[in-house]
Amino acid sequence: MVLVIGAGLAGTEAAWQIARAGVPVTLVEMRPVQRSPAHHSGDFAELVCSNSFGALSSDRAAGLLQEELRRLGSLVISTADQHAVPAGGALAVDRGRYSAALTAALEQHPLVTIERREHTQLPGPGEIAVLATGPLTSEPLAEQLRAFTGRDDCHFFDAASPIVEGESIDLSVAFRASRYDKGDADYINCPMDQGQYLAFREALLAAEQAELKDFDKESACFFEGCLPIEELARRGEDTMRYGPLKPIGLWDARWGDVNDRDVRRAKRAYAVVQLRQEDKDGRLWNLVGFQTNLKWGEQQRVLRLIPGLENAEFVRFGVMHRNTFLESPQLLDATLQFRGRPSLLAAGQITGTEGYAAAVAGGWLAGTNAARLALGQEPISLPATTMIGALTHFVAEAPTAKFQPMPPNFGLLPELPVRIKGKRERYGAYRDRALAELASCCGGPAA
Repeated sequence: MVLVIGAGLAGTEAAWQIARAGVPVTLVEMRPVQRSPAHHSGDFAELVCSNSFGALSSDRAAGLLQEELRRLGSLVISTADQHAVPAGGALAVDRGRYSAALTAALEQHPLVTIERREHTQLPGPGEIAVLATGPLTSEPLAEQLRAFTGRDDCHFFDAASPIVEGESIDLSVAFRASRYDKGDADYINCPMDQGQYLAFREALLAAEQAELKDFDKESACFFEGCLPIEELARRGEDTMRYGPLKPIGLWDARWGDVNDRDVRRAKRAYAVVQLRQEDKDGRLWNLVGFQTNLKWGEQQRVLRLIPGLENAEFVRFGVMHRNTFLESPQLLDATLQFRGRPSLLAAGQITGTEGYAAAVAGGWLAGTNAARLALGQEPISLPATTMIGALTHFVAEAPTAKFQPMPPNFGLLPELPVRIKGKRERYGAYRDRALAELASCCGGPAA
């Protein structure tokens, strides 16, 4: 019997891979008995910050990671494919149906035993277990981890974006389009002129933030990949325009001919707020890149300054919570085993990877290796030329100074033997090599 603690993305995948190998597994999840600061339901693999797994194309880092997981038989990614919603070139899901389907799959598996309770004790030395408690590890278990590792845990602050009702968006102002017309017109775009943008930024800067009652304020720091929108506004007048509000590649046909240079110069937006579909029916829309810790009343006031959202009805306001992660380079091997206790493995964001697909990847590897240990087999690590292998080698081998979570990116992969100048061609070559080596080490198709 193998123990998996936590039924988030990593724990769900780990438990499935263990059972898939024919090994009985107990999956312990504290929700709904014990709530977390960010989750809203008791379903497994609940998505918090966004409903998107990132770019779908396999010549993008997130897309390559997804494709590797498909070929390795990932339950979480195959379920995401089944419950996908339109999102341009990204893989996004209907959150509710997605989590419900994963919960049902594990509940119905004959080798999976589910226990709904808070697990406060670190597994003993002789117990094969996967720690997948995620970025919101409860304090009793976090204290056990500190005692076991002899180190203080790292943490940063993460924030979730608001969601609005689609019917409340004014489409006489906003327009549907994907950037550079890539794919279908899957995003709703709210254009701003310079005056509107500057007024919005000033309102963000003046808005009152929520008090961080449940967290250690003195040690609060932000992960650069998920900054609150008000923090971006503080960093400079144009920071948002070069981040989530960048207007390039977005054009409303009502403005005129995009190919007419004079029209384009006169009509193009100064900034654009994008909204991404949250559910299959298109009733819910997420403000892309608008993670925030503003008070809820302030969020409603300030966000209604965005053209097209003047009468927006908010289904969920942004929230902020502390994320916990390990000093993995000093603690873990690339197999995701703790060096000081090889029968204990870690998976997901607690290891220092960032993003949904990366959490799933950690769950796949930790679950696979836990099953191999239970069966008396040697654990595996994947080649560093694959995106999964690159991430797991990074968390095991990264420089320890100021270690912070890392999302999937091609910069983690070893250089190609021949330099390729074009970015698209170079990323395609990284992909081809990764999938070929994945097939070589784990079986399955290479292309």
